[in-house]
Amino acid sequence: MLKDQVAIVTGASRGIGKEIARQFGKQGAKLTIMGSSDEVHRTKQELVDEGITDIYSFRADVTKENEVDHVIGATKNAFGSVDILVNNAGVGLFKDIEDITVEEWGKTFEVNVQGVFLCVKAVTPIMKKQKSGTIITLSSDAARFALPEKGSLYTATKYAVQGFMGSAAQELQEYGIRVSTINPGKVDTNFGDSMQGDESKADWLKVEDIAEACVYMASAPKHMLIDEMYLHPLADKYPRT
Repeated sequence: MLKDQVAIVTGASRGIGKEIARQFGKQGAKLTIMGSSDEVHRTKQELVDEGITDIYSFRADVTKENEVDHVIGATKNAFGSVDILVNNAGVGLFKDIEDITVEEWGKTFEVNVQGVFLCVKAVTPIMKKQKSGTIITLSSDAARFALPEKGSLYTATKYAVQGFMGSAAQELQEYGIRVSTINPGKVDTNFGDSMQGDESKADWLKVEDIAEACVYMASAPKHMLIDEMYLHPLADKYPRT
């Protein structure tokens, strides 16, 4: 379904991003994966060993414009286009309001919001020139329903992302660029202090569920304007369109 499509996945060293890259690669996409540590290169080798060979890996910080621009530019030079961007990189910090420092507030916004902005900004000229492209951002159900306990900072970043993506969708639609968000509930990953595979997460969404949703969204006919997709363990997997 994604044969020869060029896809960039951020936060792809492990968890959701790694599985998205794996599923895209199995669908025939050409890949660039980004991560904030050298683990991203080990992930690339793991995917190569699985038979996914059209892949580059970059250790890059999504909050640094020069690093983002370098990755986007290198991908364009290597593959000739950028067809899909998946903004998956993100962090979570959960504290009572009075315990959040200004530094923690700023850093969380840098990764969760500025990182999305910089990646979208970098691919936009390429996709405009192509008159096509798909931008998918992994957000959270906290983008619509404020977390009730220790969630003020995380919720604020997700509301910001939702607003940015909604405006970007309207601004870029005329250029044939589809902009969407996926807002899952709880997902079984190593997010924060939580370990993937813990028995307490038996009923949570799995990384495969999120990856399948991304494949669906990226490969849907271009006339289907999917602006949001909610994923919850007991809900239908795919959106109303």
